[in-house]
Amino acid sequence: MPGLIGKKIGMTSVFSAEGKSIPCTVIEAGPCVVTQVKTVEKDGYHAYQLAFDEKKEKNTTNPLKGHFKKANVAPQKVLHEFVDFAKEYNLGEDVTLDIFEDVSWIDVTGYSKGKGFQGVVKRYGFKGVGDATHGQHNRLRAPGSLGASSYPSRVFKGMRMAGQTGNRKVKVINLKVMKVIKENNLLVVKGSVPGANGSYLIIQK
Repeated sequence: MPGLIGKKIGMTSVFSAEGKSIPCTVIEAGPCVVTQVKTVEKDGYHAYQLAFDEKKEKNTTNPLKGHFKKANVAPQKVLHEFVDFAKEYNLGEDVTLDIFEDVSWIDVTGYSKGKGFQGVVKRYGFKGVGDATHGQHNRLRAPGSLGASSYPSRVFKGMRMAGQTGNRKVKVINLKVMKVIKENNLLVVKGSVPGANGSYLIIQK
């Protein structure tokens, strides 16, 4: 699907026509620059590789320096491929917020906030074992049994246990577009999107 790379600015609220306060997220969407054009003849499919957010050349690897030099653009932080654009773009051309001009609903993909190593109560919402009384010492937030001991004498794959929480790729679909502010490249959408303020997002029609 066609789309842009963006950055989460933060949350705000917008009043509807009925006077209701609607929680919204502000996203800086583009402008993105075309760094590669994939063709059916050469690559087997048609797509555009877009890049977003300039970075210093000293922080760019040599292969990427050559890649950006071929497109005649400055080094960029984020790269992503998009397909099915209505308009044809050339190498080095900018793709702006104009592609969302008549769009009412979008999908947003990002990485959720990392919460480190967490127990089963925070990670999965376990309620713990028993009451916090009757001589119980330290089992309130424990996961409980992990399986039978005699057979199969192992822990099944997918058992919900303590571990790394958050920092996963999350896609939120059908977010309503409340406002498109072209002069500042801002997109205001209803509800929340994954990730912390300043994190990168993939925005698709």
